Amino acid sequence: MSKVVRQLRPHLQQLEAESMQIFREVVAEFSSPAMLFSAGKDAAVMLHLARKAFYPGTPPFPLLHIDTRWDFQEAMVFRRRMSAQVGMELIESVEAEESLASLNPRIPDKACLLEIMLSQATEQVLDRHGFDAAFSGLRRDETNVRSRSPLYAFRDRQHRWCSGNQRPELWNLCNGRLDKGERVQAFPLSNWNELDVWQYIHRESIAVVPLYYAAPRPVVEREGRLFVVDGDNLALATDEVPEARWVRFDRLGCYPQAGVVASRATTLPAIIQEIQQWRSPVGGEYAADSAAATNAGCQKPEGRLR
Repeated sequence: MSKVVRQLRPHLQQLEAESMQIFREVVAEFSSPAMLFSAGKDAAVMLHLARKAFYPGTPPFPLLHIDTRWDFQEAMVFRRRMSAQVGMELIESVEAEESLASLNPRIPDKACLLEIMLSQATEQVLDRHGFDAAFSGLRRDETNVRSRSPLYAFRDRQHRWCSGNQRPELWNLCNGRLDKGERVQAFPLSNWNELDVWQYIHRESIAVVPLYYAAPRPVVEREGRLFVVDGDNLALATDEVPEARWVRFDRLGCYPQAGVVASRATTLPAIIQEIQQWRSPVGGEYAADSAAATNAGCQKPEGRLR
């Protein structure tokens, strides 16, 4: 671990301590945890916090990524390089491949895609490897649905979340006792917001995927949103011609979900300044969150892999 030479702001110190405590508690309470790792900014912060929590040792759990075959090349390279650098096992699993192949790559049903990637695929890989806990980088500030997320989200045998099965979390003290067949999803970044994440990345000199920095990239515009053309994954219409524009990603995912914003922010301070000017996250709710908001009682796991 590199030596930190800059003092963290008090609220970041508090968030850091809380997140590290969640990592330690989950490892102490559960027999087989794993960390969902998509190589996004939140995942990079989670990995840094996990390494700090167990320093000088290596975090005692693997990194887990569901390969949708629609990932950005730079993210894939970064993910593999980081796992090798920190000495943690990286499990890259291809799940629900037939269902993913059946989707229209140009105009996919976003809710269907997220159901396949985030629910079916995650359920399959957790079952196959016997993981009873999974760290996720979801934050409460992202959407109204996630604002109600607990630190520990308990899932039943069918991977459903039921509000009646949740344990009280008084003073952020979590009860990790599992009933037979249950597993838990833990959220170390629950109380962080987007600005906290970027300020922490800057203060701790955390490496992130270069896609977050502005650069001239080939893009096409669809329904008022810009999409980067990266390889053959983004199927183009006959009248679509990629145009080079200065853009950066504000959040990462696979092609149908990951749009870009016009930006000249090529440094972390510039990105932080942009976010301070926006005052709120760019992009709005994900399709999975909007759908979950209309359901009651037992629900599928919400949110995306980080």
